[in-house]
Amino acid sequence: MSLITSIRKDIKAVFNHDPAAISTLEVLLAYPGFHARQFHRLAHTLFRWHIPVLPRLISHISRFLTGIEIHPGAKIGEGFFIDHGMGVVIGETSEIGDNVTLYQGVTLGGTSHQRTKRHPTLGNNVVVGVGAQLIGAITIGDNTKVGAGSVVVTSVPANATVVGVPGRVVTVRNPDTDTVERLPDPVGEKLKKLEGRIARLEKSLATVKAR
Repeated sequence: MSLITSIRKDIKAVFNHDPAAISTLEVLLAYPGFHARQFHRLAHTLFRWHIPVLPRLISHISRFLTGIEIHPGAKIGEGFFIDHGMGVVIGETSEIGDNVTLYQGVTLGGTSHQRTKRHPTLGNNVVVGVGAQLIGAITIGDNTKVGAGSVVVTSVPANATVVGVPGRVVTVRNPDTDTVERLPDPVGEKLKKLEGRIARLEKSLATVKAR
């Protein structure tokens, strides 16, 4: 795929995901996520050519201008979109599929100090909500949605919705039948039981006081 075609896909991704986008000129001049993506193209190319220092310098300049930090070693697919973007961090061994959307404050982070695969792999059509933290060499399946503020430390299947700290799968959609299976939420169920127990205890205490 040519560079021009790839950049056009990035512009199209903005219009597909952001109803506030008015014109191509606005995207070219005023969308930091788009700018960070283009800086990364150059930095990643130089990184693959084993050019020292310069890729990291370009990444550093990009972070200064956009508030988005993408390591030159990260692999990013087509149609990538970062909305707002401030505080987004993408680690060196991260791999991102096609048509992925990240919102502000998202971290694709690592847990190891070894020179090995230590950052997440995101499939195609993944959406990661505001402030979500994806940590370690985990895999997020195609078409998965990660809720805002979630902390995901284990791999997630395709077509899932993940929420919470730590992140847990709450639904899985069957793409063949377009049905959604709601999975058990043991933490939520336990909290619900505790709330019921507290309500009963408060009622009993009120009865004792009334006597």
